[in-house]
Amino acid sequence: MQYFVAGALGLGLAACSGFRVFVPLLAASMAYHFGYLTLAAGFVWLGSWTAMLTLAAATLVEIAGYYIPAADHLLDTLTTPTSFVAGTILMTSALPHLDPTLRWTLGVLVGGGTAGLVQTATALLRGASTVATGGLGNPVLATAENALAVGGVAFTLLLPLAAAGVALLFVAFIISQLGRWRARRRTRARQ
Repeated sequence: MQYFVAGALGLGLAACSGFRVFVPLLAASMAYHFGYLTLAAGFVWLGSWTAMLTLAAATLVEIAGYYIPAADHLLDTLTTPTSFVAGTILMTSALPHLDPTLRWTLGVLVGGGTAGLVQTATALLRGASTVATGGLGNPVLATAENALAVGGVAFTLLLPLAAAGVALLFVAFIISQLGRWRARRRTRARQ
């Protein structure tokens, strides 16, 4: 059961890093530092004071940056690959009981893949919001993403199995919507 809980915790935090890269990293850093979670080997740095303070500063800059016009799109460009790395770190660090090869494989494929997919969806949604509202809807979208990141992290830390289930449903929804979007683009291109 501990493997499922650890994997669920990593998956939930990785999904949240698709909304905001540094919010789940900061939460994980604090949880590791104060002994709420157990760190995997090689991730002691994540629970250090230096990591916590650095991640806190990065979190504030990231959250504020999404409210600045044009900076939000620049942040999407930077955070799309960064979310993959964060998701990998969050998933890998949450699996202390597994062999390192399996831990890193799951971290890259499940954690990084989930975070990258969620971040890609939010970046596409922000682009659509910019086109549809001239950028006026982007602060509303940023607020929703902030709430999902913070609320998702809290939900994951309190109920990791339920949070992982929600994350899996959300990922399935994103994949289906991206498939429909690609099909519409192909249809328009043919016409």
